[in-house]
Amino acid sequence: MRLSRCFAPRLLAMAALVTGLSACATRPPASEPEALAEFQAANDPLEPLNRTMYQVNEGLDTLVLRPAAEIYRFFLPYEVRLGVRNVLTNLRAPTVLANDLLQGQTERAGRTASRFVINSTLGLGGIIDVADRGFGIRGHNEDFGQTLAAWGVQGGPYLFVPGLGPSNPRDLFGFGVDAVASPWFWVGQGAAVEALRYSRTGATIVDTREGVIDTLDDINRTSLDPYTTIRSGYRQRREAEIRNELVPAGRRTGLTP
Repeated sequence: MRLSRCFAPRLLAMAALVTGLSACATRPPASEPEALAEFQAANDPLEPLNRTMYQVNEGLDTLVLRPAAEIYRFFLPYEVRLGVRNVLTNLRAPTVLANDLLQGQTERAGRTASRFVINSTLGLGGIIDVADRGFGIRGHNEDFGQTLAAWGVQGGPYLFVPGLGPSNPRDLFGFGVDAVASPWFWVGQGAAVEALRYSRTGATIVDTREGVIDTLDDINRTSLDPYTTIRSGYRQRREAEIRNELVPAGRRTGLTP
């Protein structure tokens, strides 16, 4: 069974479940203005559960994710890691393009399509970002969560999902839709294709974690409450993505604060 085909439906089911749970969260009454203001600012009515999931994620990170990322960083030079990151970004281009079009961003869609064609050919399958270096066509990130935001769908309460990191019901649902809608989800059969899918998934996880080793270390070292720092940082970054402010092309928020 394909990893992506069993993973994405579970994410969709999780999003529906958590959305139902969030509807049951207790909102402070208007007679308690301070508590109500704090509730609205944090938008984290499931904080006890989220903190538990954060601790679960910390255990997973300590045992698996961080060691894998450190080994990856130690044995592969920066140039090789950059090439891997470029390839992963290029593979996301069809998803970015679809969301550009769904948002009516035709100029951004043209840039995305141009980048994909140039980097897939002149860039040797995306290893080299020729579109940026040679043609000045910079990339950007779009996903279905951003598309839903552009359509006016609110994010909903904050969620922390082990292995995925900070999210909310809208973005978690969008993540699942992007996974199922990706052309790489449907194209090809056989053991070799399955191996490539597993390799892409593993490389994406390790690359994402390697990219935030220093950032998360700084947070854990300097923050009195890393959970709230990551929550705040995620929201700021996510709002910047939704407003189409410049962020590294193709990078998911994931564990990124």
